[in-house]
Amino acid sequence: MPANPKYLTSSNSQKFAKLSAGILGGYVLSAMLHMVLALWVFDHKQVLITSVYSLFLIWMIFLIIPYFSKNGWKVWGVYLFFIIISAVLIYFGKQQFSI
Repeated sequence: MPANPKYLTSSNSQKFAKLSAGILGGYVLSAMLHMVLALWVFDHKQVLITSVYSLFLIWMIFLIIPYFSKNGWKVWGVYLFFIIISAVLIYFGKQQFSI
C-alpha cells in the first residue's frame, strides 16, 4: 500500500531542518542538559557515569521530536532556546561553585 501523497509534501529545506535539528540540535541539547545536571546535583560523578547511557536515550527522544512538527525551523528555535538557557545555567553554576 503506497503512502498518501498529502503527507509527502515537505520541501527539501524542511527535511534538512528536521534532520539537522534531530541529529545536531538534539545531541547538543542532551549533552547540555547533562552538564547542567552534573553542575547542580551534589554527586556529579554519578551523573557523569550514568550520562553515557542516558545521553543516548535522551538524544534519541530529541531526534524523534522534530518529525512530529510541520516546521523544522521552529523546532530548531525551541532547541536553540533551551540550549541557551542551559548555557546560562552552566555559566552561573560554574560561578556559584567556583567560590
